[in-house]
Amino acid sequence: MHMRNIVFTGKGGVGKTSIAAATALMAAESGHRTLIISTDPAHSLGDSFDMELGPSPVRIADRLYGQEVSVYGDMSLNWEIVREHFAHLMQVQGIEGIYVEEMGVLPGMEELFSLSHIKRYNESNEYDLLVVDCAPTGETLRLLSLPETFGWMLKLMRNLEKYVVKPVIRPLAKRVSRLHDYVPDVDVYEQVDSLFSSIEGIIDLLSDGTRTTVRLVMNPEKMVIKESMRALTYLNLYGITVDQIVINRVYTDDADGEFLKEWKEIQRGHIEEIERSFAPIPITKVPLFKREVLGIDMLRKVGQVVYAGKNPLDIFYHEEHVSIRKDGEGLYTVKLRLPFVFDNRMEASVVQVGDSLTLRIGNYQKGVVLPVFLAGMRVGDARYEAGWLAISFTRKEQAPPAVPEG
Repeated sequence: MHMRNIVFTGKGGVGKTSIAAATALMAAESGHRTLIISTDPAHSLGDSFDMELGPSPVRIADRLYGQEVSVYGDMSLNWEIVREHFAHLMQVQGIEGIYVEEMGVLPGMEELFSLSHIKRYNESNEYDLLVVDCAPTGETLRLLSLPETFGWMLKLMRNLEKYVVKPVIRPLAKRVSRLHDYVPDVDVYEQVDSLFSSIEGIIDLLSDGTRTTVRLVMNPEKMVIKESMRALTYLNLYGITVDQIVINRVYTDDADGEFLKEWKEIQRGHIEEIERSFAPIPITKVPLFKREVLGIDMLRKVGQVVYAGKNPLDIFYHEEHVSIRKDGEGLYTVKLRLPFVFDNRMEASVVQVGDSLTLRIGNYQKGVVLPVFLAGMRVGDARYEAGWLAISFTRKEQAPPAVPEG
């Protein structure tokens, strides 16, 4: 049986760590071996359980373990040879001190190590459920785009080692001593290759709606709703299923006072907008508790509200993100589920290169390999149809490609 993955994300400060922790606790108390990991650099998972967690799984309760991913801990195990090479290059250039130590920490390293943990735990099958408490939405989306972003880098480094460094530069360095200081050892390439190999296939895992779903946590506030709309669009771009919306910190009817009365009215309007905009994804409302949500007892109360007797491991909603229909003799339309693109004035473009499409929505892009029967055709036009991006394909001799307005 495959491991189940539930990823929690949302705008910073909405309480996603509490909801993630409550989910993990409910699953463990239902008899499932559960691991919850935090990929947020500003770790608060240990605070939520009111205990100290570390870079390796720590037992929290029966069948429940927690871990806070540490980029520096992972670097010492998986990146030390590369870091030493960077440090050596800096020292050759006369740079000393703390800067040398920091040079090996490349942008995106924390996300890369987080992805490698997710893949490793899925391959080991030690647990029934992996709950991922992600960084705020923007960092989560960057995490999802990393495998594609770094793919070209890995290919470049492999080609450099194969066609330039090994046959040309390394033999030359044996005769020119100064050059030797700049040539990486084989171990450097092997460690880079090993790290990137450890995340190969991760997007396939995350986009497998039978194994992995995302749960969006939000507060009933205008800016939070807008960011959540963008997040849902980007997640759909990567083919990742969102199966639940959790509206956190809702004022209840027994909240008294004129001040809170106004806030309740404001929240009521925002909740109606969420229910209207995100339907048919199931939506759960969690009240603002009178006490801070810390420790097992309070997390249990939150979990009981969120799931109300349901199994947290269930998949509460699923929809296809891509459909292909034949419109006529040799004409096809590919549709991708991308809600809120038009409503939020997000820029979109579609570029065809050979047998693949590059879709860019806002700041994120995704490569899509076309089926064989579409590879010989060209994009005719692209338009929005009720939350779907519809891309028409025509024979090459017909109209030039177009991009949607928005």
